[in-house]
Amino acid sequence: MDLTLFFSAIEESLYEDISSPSSFYKNIKAYTDKIPDFKDAHIAIIGLSSDNNLAADTIRKKLYNLKRGTGSYRIVDLGNLKPGHDQDENYTRVSEVCRMILEQNVLPVLIGGTHDYTFGQYTAYETLNKLVSLLNIDAFLDLEDEPSANMEQKHIHRILMHEPNFLFNYIHMAYQSYLIDPVSVSVLEKLYFEAFRIGQMRNNLQEMEPAIRHADLLSFDIAAIRSADAPGQYNPQPFGLTGEEACQICWYAGHNEKLSSAGFYGYQVEKDQTNHQTASVIATMIWYFIEGFYNRKNEQNVKSNDFLKFTVSMPAEPSSISFYKSKMSEKWWMEVPYPQGKEKFARNSIIPCSYADYLAATKGDVPERYISTLAKLG
Repeated sequence: MDLTLFFSAIEESLYEDISSPSSFYKNIKAYTDKIPDFKDAHIAIIGLSSDNNLAADTIRKKLYNLKRGTGSYRIVDLGNLKPGHDQDENYTRVSEVCRMILEQNVLPVLIGGTHDYTFGQYTAYETLNKLVSLLNIDAFLDLEDEPSANMEQKHIHRILMHEPNFLFNYIHMAYQSYLIDPVSVSVLEKLYFEAFRIGQMRNNLQEMEPAIRHADLLSFDIAAIRSADAPGQYNPQPFGLTGEEACQICWYAGHNEKLSSAGFYGYQVEKDQTNHQTASVIATMIWYFIEGFYNRKNEQNVKSNDFLKFTVSMPAEPSSISFYKSKMSEKWWMEVPYPQGKEKFARNSIIPCSYADYLAATKGDVPERYISTLAKLG
């Protein structure tokens, strides 16, 4: 497929004043005169069309001026995806391009665009023949099903109802209770999905890491960040994640070896400050995501000699639970049995957990993560 049919080149004004050899821009290959080959890259940045690409390009300019991080950068910027005739065609274009990139084991990073582009990001996995887990970070749940609701308000509902269904787990973080219908949270709980209030996260952000490590794709709506740090959004709220907390989450997500795509949505330039503070926050989030990516530890095989196995005897069913601890990172995983003949669940039967889950098991308590995963596997 000729990608030049789908993408427009990056404007010279975004990089013409950058001269530092240590800048982010000088250490990537960007679509200026010729579109770069993404097949040997680690990460491919894609700008999404909205407001004549203003959102993606404003984020891009801030990102380009940051200093490069650690690791051997193999990053391409493919430019901005050309818009289709309507939003459904835009979803299809995002899906097709992301699928093509994923098939080359390259991680697409989507910037700009509205949060409903998550639907295109998700459907890119439809033909990859595996069940996936979606991590969505947003102050709102976007589970409306009324015909009058716009796509930003109901795209998660559309994902949950999509056929064929290849969604194994859905993790929602940073919702604010006073902004959402409590019935929506109960719907997620009945499906054995995970939802974390902003207050739960703030009490112990480190305990969110196992849930983040469970995801295959990340969708981050800037609406999750408080207006003092990120005013450039459609419906800014006084409370929410701080910029620092958002960057920490992005580092965890980048460090997750299972995660294979990321989208940063919802930025509105016209609502931002004159110095484009929100774009700076998003650019820094992307920088930390990439930094996490280049600090991955190759810890996908928990049955290898790089892990310690702990089998905990339980007082009732299950009779025992097996835990695995990485010798390198000291992260924990837990094994949940899947039904015989259901090999498609094998990839999701060893789940990230925390030391607290292990301690709960040693006291005879079955961890909540075990219970919800067993229900989904069954």
